[in-house]
Parts: sequence; C-alpha cells; structure tokens
Amino acid sequence: MPSSRLERVEESETIKIANAANKMKSEGIDIISFSLGEPDFNTPDHICKAAADAMYRGDTHYAPSTGIPELREAIANKLQTENKLEVTSDDVLVTPGAKQAIFEVMMSVLDDNDEAILSDPSWVSYSPCIKFAGANPVWAPTDPDNGFMPYGIEELITNKTKLIVVNSPCNPTGGVFDNEMLKTVADLAVDHDLLVLSDEIYEKIIYDKKHISMGSLDGMHERTITVNGFSKAYAMTGWRLGYVTAIPELMKGFKKIHSHSVSSATTFAQFGGVAALEGPQEPVNDMLKEFKARRDILINGLNTIGIKCKRPDGAFYAFADVSEFGDGDAVAEKLLQDAHVAVTPGSAFGLSGKDFVRISYATSQERIKQALQRIEETLL
Repeated sequence: MPSSRLERVEESETIKIANAANKMKSEGIDIISFSLGEPDFNTPDHICKAAADAMYRGDTHYAPSTGIPELREAIANKLQTENKLEVTSDDVLVTPGAKQAIFEVMMSVLDDNDEAILSDPSWVSYSPCIKFAGANPVWAPTDPDNGFMPYGIEELITNKTKLIVVNSPCNPTGGVFDNEMLKTVADLAVDHDLLVLSDEIYEKIIYDKKHISMGSLDGMHERTITVNGFSKAYAMTGWRLGYVTAIPELMKGFKKIHSHSVSSATTFAQFGGVAALEGPQEPVNDMLKEFKARRDILINGLNTIGIKCKRPDGAFYAFADVSEFGDGDAVAEKLLQDAHVAVTPGSAFGLSGKDFVRISYATSQERIKQALQRIEETLL
C-alpha cells in the first residue's frame, strides 16, 4: 500500500498538461505548447564544451556531496558580487536542480503541523514540498492590479508559522518584488522570528525592473535561505543543476538530507555550471531580449482578443484572466482539444487562479502568433 503521506500531495498539473499535449503530438496533432517552464533555446556552446571536456578527461566519478570546489567557489563569487550576500564556498550546496534544493529546505526546517506562507498563486511544487514535510501551506492573497504582490501577510502569522516563501520573479505571474515589498516581508520575519525561503531562479529574466536578493536586506542574512540554479537563465533545464545557501546551522540539515538521498549532482554537469557563471554572458542577454519581444507580442495579442492580461515584469509567463470565456480549467481544456494550444489552468497554482491560465512564452514568435490566431478562432 502507498504511504499515507502521498495522500497529502496532488499530481503536478504542469506535468499532467505536458503529458496530455505530448500524447496528442505523438498522434500527429500539431500542438503549440505553452505549458512547461522550459526555455526553448539550446544551452550555450561554451557550457556544453566545458561539460564534454570534463567527461572525456575522466570526471565521471562521484563528486563531493556538496559539489565540486570549482563550482562552489564560482557560485559564492557570484552571490557576493551580484546579489550582495555574505557567502563563502563553504556556505554553498550544489543540488540536482533548484527543485531538489527546495525539497531539502522544506524537509529540513519544517516540522509536523508547522505553517509556511505562500503567495496565492505560487509555483505548483511549493505546497507539495511543504506537505511532504508534514507542515501546512497558508495562502496569502495577491493583487493582480499591483503585479500580483501579496498582502495581509501579517494577519496570517500564528505561533505555528515557521517560513515565508518569496519567489521573485514569480512563477506563474511574472511579478517582481520591489524593495518596499521585500522590506515588508523582512520586517515581518524579524518581528516574528521567521525564516524566508527566497527562490531566485528567474533573477536574470527581468525586463524593466531590478532584482534584489532578500538576503541582502538588513537583518536578513541569518534568516534567508537563497535557492537558485542554472535551468532558466542558461537554458540548462535537462542538466538538473541548482544550489542553496544559508547560514551554517541551517546548511547542516540540508547537507544531511542531501547526502542520504541524491548524494551529489552530476559531476561533469557541474563543470558546465562553472563555465556558465565564469564564461560570456551575452547568450543570457540575447535570450532576455528575445523573451521580451515574445512577451510583448503575446500580451498585446491576448488583450486584443479580449483576454485580460497584465504585462509581466519578469520570468517568461503570462497569467491571463480568461473569466470572460469560462473558468481556467474549462478554458485550458477547450484550448487543448479545439485549438491544439496547451496552457496550464491557473487553479494549479492556488485557489485564486481559478479564473486564469498560465501561458509560458518559451516558444518562437511565429508559434506565439499562430497560437493567438487559434485562440481567437476558438474562443470568439
């Protein structure tokens, strides 16, 4: 019989939609997929070469559990210079993807019946990770007219609250926390003796604002757990390479779970990570320019059709209000079956998403234009 803990957790809706779209593709149907959060660009050549060189010179054995020294040093340097964090290489743990880091954090810092505060909507895997740890997610409402910023967080804090999750830029909304919003969360964390998990995986995909790391704010060094990775900025989703940093007292728990579960990230992939951080950044800038162009085509097109959608400040997602045409679940199903366009229903990300769908514009401008035409023909 399956473990009872599995009953706490729902199936990943993004994976479910992607699987349905892939099944239709295998049947010869031309599906335009906006479902998964995966850049459609190839990993830059210099990163691939670094990993291949490592493989062929024999770096195919176990790596140190916390990560190869070269990568941990490169990550620490990056966090010091770009994010203004007080970090050394000893404070870095390399993981097989940022998702693994988040899972290890939740399992390490949360006890049974603790509470962790999420913005509603939030990325689909935060809540399951919290539930796996035996804790309970508590949802803070957000304001779509104010970039989906959360509000009323203080009213949700109880004696069971342990953690606040910040994801900026945000999946699924593309919202970016400004200094004022971050300071509000920081003040609450200090006043109520809470930890903050800052998921910064989309930090380099910001269009008209500036990324600020939670851990750089006054009083937040000891309270912030920073998670990041290579998947989004460097188009390295299949490499499964992420990292986490925090104070030593917290890192000890992450490392214990890490060593008894995944052991380490793939050795030669880590040399690719070094090349990503220390090599040319022009590919990142080029991808950002293309994402911005795609964003503008998509948002303008959606609003022209009559689908209300705010222009996201970061990431590569549009969180579109489809309430004029039905709830998000019904519209997502209709678009998949009739328009052959795969989007994710907003309900996958929280109760407030029921009238929304998430559209990942990690596909070409041509395909976005084709999808907009199909959507218009199907809904109007």
